[in-house]
Amino acid sequence: MTARRWRPSLAFVLGGALAATLAMSLAGLVVLRYLGAEIGFRPAAMLVAAVIAAATGALGWLMVRLLLRPIRALEAFALAEGAADRPRHHGTRELHATAQRVIAMADALRDREATVRAFTDHVTHELKTPVAGIRAGVELMQDGGSLTAEDARLLDQIDSARLQIETQLAALRRVAQAREVRYLGETTVQRALDLVLGQVHIAVHYAGDTAILPLSSDGLAVVLLHLLNNAAAMGAQNVTLSQTETGLLVCDDGPGISDGNAARVFDPFFTTRRDSGGTGMGLTIARTILQAHGGDIHLVPRASGTCFRICFP
Repeated sequence: MTARRWRPSLAFVLGGALAATLAMSLAGLVVLRYLGAEIGFRPAAMLVAAVIAAATGALGWLMVRLLLRPIRALEAFALAEGAADRPRHHGTRELHATAQRVIAMADALRDREATVRAFTDHVTHELKTPVAGIRAGVELMQDGGSLTAEDARLLDQIDSARLQIETQLAALRRVAQAREVRYLGETTVQRALDLVLGQVHIAVHYAGDTAILPLSSDGLAVVLLHLLNNAAAMGAQNVTLSQTETGLLVCDDGPGISDGNAARVFDPFFTTRRDSGGTGMGLTIARTILQAHGGDIHLVPRASGTCFRICFP
C-alpha cells in the first residue's frame, strides 16, 4: 500500500512565503540594530544580507518545486496530449487535484479516440468482404450476357448501392483520420489556397490578408478543399474569401441551402447529392479538423448563395 504524501495547500504556501518575507525584513532590521553596535555596521549589514539571500534562495527553491515545476510539467503533458510522461511532482494540494483531473481527462479522450478508431476499423473490415462479394457477383452476372433489360437494370442498381457503400466507408475512414491527425502550426489563407487551387474547378477570389491562423497550411487546405468542392458540385461559379473580425468568410454564388436543410448540413452522411456521388461527410470532416484545433465553422444566413464562417477564439 502506497503511503499518502502530505501536500501543503496553495494558501499555506503563499501565506508562508509572504510571512517569511515579512519576518526576514523585520528580523534583519532588529539584528542590524543590535549586532551593528557589537561588530560594526558594515560587517553586520553584510552578515544580514548573506542570511537573507540564503533564506530567499531557499524560499525560491520551495516556490519552484511546489508551484513552477508542477505547472510546467502539467503544461508539457497537456501539449503532448497525454503522450509525454505523467507529471511526478504535483506540488500543492490544489495542483495535485488539478493534475489528476487533467490526466484523467487525457486518458478518457485517448480511450474515446481509440474506441472510435477501433469501431471504424471493425466496420470497414467486416463490410469489406460482403461488398467485394457483391461486386464479384455483379461482374460475373454481367459477363454472362444472358440478362434481360429488367435484370440488367436491377444489377446496375445493386452495383450502384455497392459503390455507395464503398464511398461511405471511405468517408467514415477519413472522418476517423481527421480526429487523429494533428495539423499543428500557423498559416495564412493564401498559403493554404496555394495548395488547393490546382485541385478545384471554380473561380476563387481572395484579396489577400496577412492574418495568421492557428492551423497548419495542410489542415486549412483540407478544410478549404471541401468547401470549394461542395460549392462547385452545387453549381456555383465563384467563391469569395474575406477575413473579418469574426473570422474567415467563404461565400459562393450558388443556389444556396434551404431553410429545412440548413440545420443538418454538418450532420454526418447528410447530403442532397446522393445520386451524384455525394457522401455528406465533407463538412463533417472540415468541422472535425477545426474543432480539434480550437476553431469551428458555422453556416451564415444569406439571401443568396451559401456562406460559411471559419473562426478561432
